[in-house]
Amino acid sequence: VQLVESGGGLVQAGGSLRLSCAASGSLPSDYVMGWFRQGPGKQRELVAGVTSDGRATYADSVKDRATISRDNSKNTVTLQMRSLKPEDTAVYYCAADNAPFDFISTMHETYDFWGQGTQVTVSS
Repeated sequence: VQLVESGGGLVQAGGSLRLSCAASGSLPSDYVMGWFRQGPGKQRELVAGVTSDGRATYADSVKDRATISRDNSKNTVTLQMRSLKPEDTAVYYCAADNAPFDFISTMHETYDFWGQGTQVTVSS
């Protein structure tokens, strides 16, 4: 299974972006999908996660500014963020978790597959 992110780049504060993740290989549609990020000198944190039936959870820092969605037929997951802040600057990673009972874990250690990451830089 390979996860490939796209859509990162340089964005001005207050702007928006759309990150996409495409899964290739035999990734079961019942995997929980998540977007993590890791800023300079910071730990990797869950930004948003979504179950196979579309139930989503968000970090408090992005709640009301982010929307995660997935298309199981295309094996894609998308993260849209708006009202971006400089503190959103990080490498963003797509991840997949064979989670029991569709539990969306915030711990990156539980995720089984990872993308290579895409840099998002928000300028002030």
